[in-house]
Amino acid sequence: MSSEQHGKEPDLQSKDTKPLLFFVMTSPYCLNAFLLGHLHRISREFRILVCVNMEESEFPIRPSDDFEVVNIAMRREIAPWHDLLALFSLVRIFRSQPAKAVISFTPKAGLLGMVAARLANVPVRIHYFTGQVWATAKGVKRLMLKTLDQVLAKCATTLLADSQSQKKFLVSQNISESGKLHVLGSGSVSGVDLVKFTYDADVRREIRLALSIPADAICLLFIGRMKRDKGVEDLLSAFSLLLESHPSVHLLLVGPDEEGLLKNVTEVNIHPIGYTSAVEKYMAASDILCLPSYREGFGNVLIEAAAIGLPSVASRIYGITDAVVEGETGLLHEPGDIQAIKECLSELLSSPGKCRELGLRGRERVLCEFSANRIKELFFSLIKNCIEKSEAHK
Repeated sequence: MSSEQHGKEPDLQSKDTKPLLFFVMTSPYCLNAFLLGHLHRISREFRILVCVNMEESEFPIRPSDDFEVVNIAMRREIAPWHDLLALFSLVRIFRSQPAKAVISFTPKAGLLGMVAARLANVPVRIHYFTGQVWATAKGVKRLMLKTLDQVLAKCATTLLADSQSQKKFLVSQNISESGKLHVLGSGSVSGVDLVKFTYDADVRREIRLALSIPADAICLLFIGRMKRDKGVEDLLSAFSLLLESHPSVHLLLVGPDEEGLLKNVTEVNIHPIGYTSAVEKYMAASDILCLPSYREGFGNVLIEAAAIGLPSVASRIYGITDAVVEGETGLLHEPGDIQAIKECLSELLSSPGKCRELGLRGRERVLCEFSANRIKELFFSLIKNCIEKSEAHK
C-alpha cells in the first residue's frame, strides 16, 4: 500500500501492466461497506488505486491484493485550505500515471475527485451519488452544497444514482440531465451477498446469549452511523413509547456513535454495539430492521436485512421507497414522526404472522433483483463501456 503526504510524491510504480483506474472516497468505511466486492471483480482486468483519507478513520482497510491505497487527507466537513491541498494532491497523482478512469464516491470525494480528474484530463470521470447532504439542509447551506453537486456533475462524464427515486430527485433539482444519470438494475451500490446474508439459528442464539436477550423476545435493529439525520433520536423516542405497551422488546444499535447520541441512554433493553464488520450476525439475532432516516440514497442495509428475512420499518423518503415495497416488504412512516414510528412497530409486534409474511416477501424480492453478483457485473460493464466509448471517440 502506498501513501501520499502533501508535498511528497507517492511511490506509484508497479509491475502490474493492466489499465489503471482510480477510486476516490473520503473514508475507509465506504470502501469496507460497499466496494470490496466491486474491486475484486474489477481487479481481474484493471489495476486499481484507491485514494482515501486514512488519517481520521477508526475503520482499518483490510489488506487486499485487489487494490493499492494512496492516503489523501480529504475531510468530510467543509475545510477550504485542506480541500485545496487535497485537490492539488489528486491532480498530481492523476497526472503521474495515465489512467483510464476516475470513479468517486461520497460528496466531498466526488467534488474533489471529479474536478481533479477534469484538470488532469482523465477521459472517463464517473461519480456515484448515494444520497445528498443538502436534501435536509436549508437556506445558504443548502444552496452552497447543491451548487457544489452541480459543479461535480458538470465535471463528470457519467453519473450513477443508487435508486430510481434519487435519480428523479437529482433531475428535478437540476443537478444533471436525465440522460447522464444511470441506475444499476433495481438500485443499490453493491447489492447483497446472498452467502453472507442468510439466516443462521446458531448465530441468533449466540448473539442473544451474549447480550442477555431472551430467546422469545422481539428484537429491533438499527444499523448505520449514529447521526441525527439517520433518525436515531426519533427511534430512541419511539422505542421509549413502545416500551410502555411492550416492555419485553429490545433494541440493538449497530454502528459508530459519531454525534454522542447514546451517551445518556440508560434503558437496559437498548444495546449499543458500535462498529462491526459482521452486521449479518446482528440481523440474524433480530426481528425487525428500523431505518427512520431523513435522507438516503437507497439504504442497502434494508435489502441486506430482507435477505435474512427481516421486514423493515423505515422513512417514506426517496431512496428508501426503492429498497422497501410499502405494505409488502415493510412499513413506511413520514420522517420525524415519532408517533408513526411507534405505531408501525406496534403493528408488527402485535401481528407476528404479518411480520413473517413481510420478511418472506422481502427475501424473495432480494433473490430476484439484488444479488451482489448481478450488481457487480452491471457496474463493471458500465465502467468498461464508458472506457470503450471514450477510446472510440479519440
